[in-house]
Amino acid sequence: MQSFAYSTPPSVAEAARTALQEDAKLMAGGQTLLQSMKLGLIAPSAVIDISGIAELKGITVAGGKVTIGAGTTHAAVAASRDVQTAIPALADLAGHIGDRQVRNRGTIGGSLANNDPAACYPAAVMGLGGSVQTNKRTLTAEQFFTGMFSTALEDGEVITSVSFPIPEKAGWQKFKQPASRFSLVGVFVSKGPAGVRVAVTGAGASGVFRATELESKLAADWSAAAMTGATVSAADLNSDLHGSAEYRAALIPVLAGRAVG
Repeated sequence: MQSFAYSTPPSVAEAARTALQEDAKLMAGGQTLLQSMKLGLIAPSAVIDISGIAELKGITVAGGKVTIGAGTTHAAVAASRDVQTAIPALADLAGHIGDRQVRNRGTIGGSLANNDPAACYPAAVMGLGGSVQTNKRTLTAEQFFTGMFSTALEDGEVITSVSFPIPEKAGWQKFKQPASRFSLVGVFVSKGPAGVRVAVTGAGASGVFRATELESKLAADWSAAAMTGATVSAADLNSDLHGSAEYRAALIPVLAGRAVG
């Protein structure tokens, strides 16, 4: 691994200032960043470790929303009684990310900032109509996710928390790749303040997206039966050694039905 400067800023404000250095990278859990550095895929001049910043951690429920600090680990989300009560599907999603090491090191903010096209949390944010708060602004899911491994984050911008409206109903289903445990296809469905939403991860060539054709069916009939015979176009879906675009397209309504049921 190449040499680099390492710092542990005490606050979000200091982290944001330090992140303006050329080729600097913020690190929360390091589950993607460090592996990418070891493989020589990236070579930052500085690594800014924000895992110790207290203001980035914690979970609150108020005003009909669950708000999770960006530095909160997947394991903490999964174990939270507040999340389990308010949005059980979100706790279930967090509890099945990767393995125990990943869940105890990886963070919700790090996952969203990386925006892997097969990551689980983007589906939850999109599927619940959530919002991403940074040190500068608040972004809706549609504004935040801009493409594969791409977000609307600007230089010096740090995710501070993520807010999820508490839905009337919600569900999550993942058809995982056995080795990586990333989603070959993952589907998050919800019915609540943001309407009926169906978000898909793992299948789209450009990352997470909403399956609007399924949303209309579930808006008319919130039941697994509504997904019987439903179809999703294979255009613009991933096709690789794990599954063709057509295979992924066929999985989406099946998983949506299971998530509803």
